Amino acid sequence: MADILILVAHPQMEHSRTTRRLMRAAAALDPARVHVRDLYALYPDYLIDVAAEQALLLQARAVVWLHPVHWYGMPPLLKLWLDEVFAFGWAYGPGGRALAGKDLWLVASTGGPESSYRPDGYNRYFFDAFLPPVEQTAALVGMRWLPPLVLHGAHQASEAALQAHADLLVQRLQTWPHWPEIEDMTADADCAVPVDARPAR
Repeated sequence: MADILILVAHPQMEHSRTTRRLMRAAAALDPARVHVRDLYALYPDYLIDVAAEQALLLQARAVVWLHPVHWYGMPPLLKLWLDEVFAFGWAYGPGGRALAGKDLWLVASTGGPESSYRPDGYNRYFFDAFLPPVEQTAALVGMRWLPPLVLHGAHQASEAALQAHADLLVQRLQTWPHWPEIEDMTADADCAVPVDARPAR
């Protein structure tokens, strides 16, 4: 299977400019290296095949979440995917080491311009302030959190800007894991979750 597993989540892909452009650019790469999955096309009924998704994760060395930012987070199907696939005892908790040592990379786009993600902008915080839940997810399952790739102001981005961003995504996928800025990075400190942290079944 491919080294890099890209999970794409856009609830209205037919209306997408950025996510669709990036998904197509990634899908044109060598399938032996990059495997792209459009979650909304695969699971329109929201009934996720957990075993199939976990099997693909086991074979990948890097996982990419590609999506627009919805209410400062991920689209609902990706959140459901996360809830069900990153299971206790499999991804985290006692015996949950299936993802340890892999990379997690967020490739996101926002509707608001970068200037809106400032204390004096209407989103009130720098964009990094909205990332701790995703970064902590990586830490909890023992993955290495890579610096996100974000396109701000996607609704207003020119065709040239979109193409440049797609080209950057392709370049990053083709050169991973040989990125100078991550050479010395390791996975975050392990976050051990005790068995009694969850209700008995």
